Amino acid sequence: MNLELNNKYALVCGSTAGIGKATAISLANEGATVTLVARNETKLKEVLRDLPNSDKHNYLVADFSNPEELQEKVNTFITQNHGFHILVNNTGGPAGGPVFSAKLEEFENAFTQHLKCNHVLAQAVVPFMKEAGFGRIINIISTSVKQPLDGLGVSNTIRGAVANWSKTLANELGQFGITVNNVLPGATGTERLTEIIKNKSAKTGKSEDEAAEAMKQAVPAKRFAQPEELADAITFLASSRASYINGINLPVDGGRTKSL
Repeated sequence: MNLELNNKYALVCGSTAGIGKATAISLANEGATVTLVARNETKLKEVLRDLPNSDKHNYLVADFSNPEELQEKVNTFITQNHGFHILVNNTGGPAGGPVFSAKLEEFENAFTQHLKCNHVLAQAVVPFMKEAGFGRIINIISTSVKQPLDGLGVSNTIRGAVANWSKTLANELGQFGITVNNVLPGATGTERLTEIIKNKSAKTGKSEDEAAEAMKQAVPAKRFAQPEELADAITFLASSRASYINGINLPVDGGRTKSL
């Protein structure tokens, strides 16, 4: 299937590792021109070299704890270079822990890094998308929007806010040829998963290998996802082939989520 991403510009957040990096590579393989976004310039340069035809891609250094600075940098880039047909919102998840004991600043920080930054990026890219009559906003969130996950209280809360923001935005922008969808990763082989396994090991007294195996057994596929498997789903949603898919939550979790 030709996903027809030649002559499309993509902005991929959190693209120095894991799902974000895999997505940037996948979009570039399908012909898109990719702008990477993350806070570590050294890692951004490394990923840039991994992209096919690396000289046509670029990057932005930005910290998602500062949405005003992010907004200024993206708007300046768009003014000086080009807009974007595709926006992939992807940010590392909040630290684990029970919701009852969470501090207020944990909610505030997560809300800023996830919802506020998603919002300023959407506001920055949508005018160009409207002009082009084509836009794809894809938010990488969590299966917790369907089934809250134990021990991830702040994440469960903020992901739900992002999901409802996304659905509302999809309703508003659909008439312009712009779709807004959420991809919900299951347990995926990233640094985030390593952290979760360590926490489970410490909490249960089991070894990390035992904790990981127990997590795998909770998945019908009996294994963790690879970041590239998430990237494939994201790339499809970014394409013209997904033009009538709008406002959905798509679990890519090997069947782990028990709700439909």
